[in-house]
Amino acid sequence: MGHVSGAPSGSWLSGRPLRFIAAAILMVNGLFPALWILFTSLKTEAELTVKPITWAPHAATLANYMQAFSDQPLHLFLFNSFMVALLSTCLTLLVSVLAAYALARLDLKYRGLILSLIIAVSTFPLVTLLVPLFEIMRALNLLNTWIALVLPYTVLSLPICTLMLISFFEGIPRDLENAAMIDGCTRLGALFKIVVPLSAPGVFTAGILAFVNAWDEFLLALSFNSNPALRTLPVGIQLYQGEFAFPWPVISAALVVGIVPVAILIVIFQERVVSGLTRGGIKG
Repeated sequence: MGHVSGAPSGSWLSGRPLRFIAAAILMVNGLFPALWILFTSLKTEAELTVKPITWAPHAATLANYMQAFSDQPLHLFLFNSFMVALLSTCLTLLVSVLAAYALARLDLKYRGLILSLIIAVSTFPLVTLLVPLFEIMRALNLLNTWIALVLPYTVLSLPICTLMLISFFEGIPRDLENAAMIDGCTRLGALFKIVVPLSAPGVFTAGILAFVNAWDEFLLALSFNSNPALRTLPVGIQLYQGEFAFPWPVISAALVVGIVPVAILIVIFQERVVSGLTRGGIKG
């Protein structure tokens, strides 16, 4: 009898209800801050200070968005962030594809040690790397350039992207590459013509992770660039606040503008991203 009465409870915990509750919690945790920022961006300063607090704006206005572009060169911040994120993503994918292929296919003597070092490096807090990276960029005379951000962002995204791609490359039969090389293709050609296309979900997922990491980064962007013309979006948004004033509706409008490009990117490639995360998790 004890076994029979315990079965439904176990099946409930491992079945749909628990998964539904977990998904609902994650969705609320992710959507609530975004919705709150969106609603705030549509309110006036007066409505924002009304008590009791109202959730949705009574009279939505787009004036905050126009002010966000007029008070600061928001379009310039967006352009700088996009270019830095794009360049670092391309460089990250190129290096991580080559590194992952070498670790997945070549008979390396210290493969285990290399993988351990990659994992160890990925755990370093960014603040501990700030001073060494700053000194390197200053020695190379790269401060106040896009490259000063592109190179560190690439290094920071390489560990997770490399580990993700290794699991995909290991799941592709070697016979496909061997057949391509028999037909006259080089090993590098087989990588980019056979392995990479078959690992498209993983490549897309790694690329989006690298792009989002570069798009959201604040500490290095603040430290390495003092040129106003090179400010990225996270650094530019802090300029909206004054010494004694915090125009939250305008700041929220700027935040929404910054969220939209990443949201569009994820929506467009969501199927590939979900496929990449699930397949990578199963193979890992």
